[in-house]
Amino acid sequence: MPSDKEFEKLKPITVESLDEILGQPFKVLDDGFVRVVDYMGSDQSIVQAARVSYGAGTKKVSQDRGLIRYLMRHHHSTPFEMCEIKLHVRVPMDAWRQWIRHRTANVNEYSTRYSIAIDQAVKTKSDEWRFQATSNKQGSEGFLESSEGNILSVEEEKLHKNIWDIYNNRIEKGVAREQARKDLPLSTYTEAYWKIDLHNLLHFLRLRMDKHAQLEIRNYAKTIGNEIVKRWVPMAWEAFEDYRMNSKSFSGSEMNLLTLISNSENEKAVDLAKEIGWVKYKDSKINSHLERKEFEEKLELLNLSKPW
Repeated sequence: MPSDKEFEKLKPITVESLDEILGQPFKVLDDGFVRVVDYMGSDQSIVQAARVSYGAGTKKVSQDRGLIRYLMRHHHSTPFEMCEIKLHVRVPMDAWRQWIRHRTANVNEYSTRYSIAIDQAVKTKSDEWRFQATSNKQGSEGFLESSEGNILSVEEEKLHKNIWDIYNNRIEKGVAREQARKDLPLSTYTEAYWKIDLHNLLHFLRLRMDKHAQLEIRNYAKTIGNEIVKRWVPMAWEAFEDYRMNSKSFSGSEMNLLTLISNSENEKAVDLAKEIGWVKYKDSKINSHLERKEFEEKLELLNLSKPW
């Protein structure tokens, strides 16, 4: 154990580019926002934590960027947990329900038991109404015609006004806030302080920035990633984009199929696909196998054709 004289004097770690936007709200949707309230750590903190576990002298082995990319590439998550950030968010309740499922953060939410509900609900423009996806039971794809959407938007406006009139009338009559709120729509905005470490934040962003995530929460995730995390830990963000967002993983079966297809052994590839249950030519639901369809998307990215 070194003596007191051998310990270096430490200074608080700050990130100038993040300090510049501290407290600044980034608008999301029509009345939502995300802003940084506080943070701890930086790219330097990730490197520092990793080098403590590696032992003395490792600064000669790798530069900071290379080390962070190594940690991300090999899923060494602990060093990324050394960074934390606290955000203040305003988000519609339907998106917040998905958000709060990530049980890896510390949360303090606005309470409509103690306070009057936020008098704002997310509004849908006439060209923003989406069709239900045919291939994904919980997703959407494509948009309704604006003429149809306009009818829905007018109905939405009337509905919101009616509900808020009822809510405010209850409050004026002295009805308890915890009961008066019970019919408020899921489009009602809520606010929360949300504190999370970088490792779990990147996991949240990988899921919620994905094209299959609900559009509303995806907009929040993109704002957090591109406007905040990118400024805060640029080297970690670069590695995250490379190894998480813009990469593809292959299962053992997929690797075997990929080898056969790239070697033009298509008949063997079809036989293997049948063996693992991906292809049944007599099955009328041939297009329903999700794992196979995801593999076919990967083949397209590699400019390879599916053999079945």
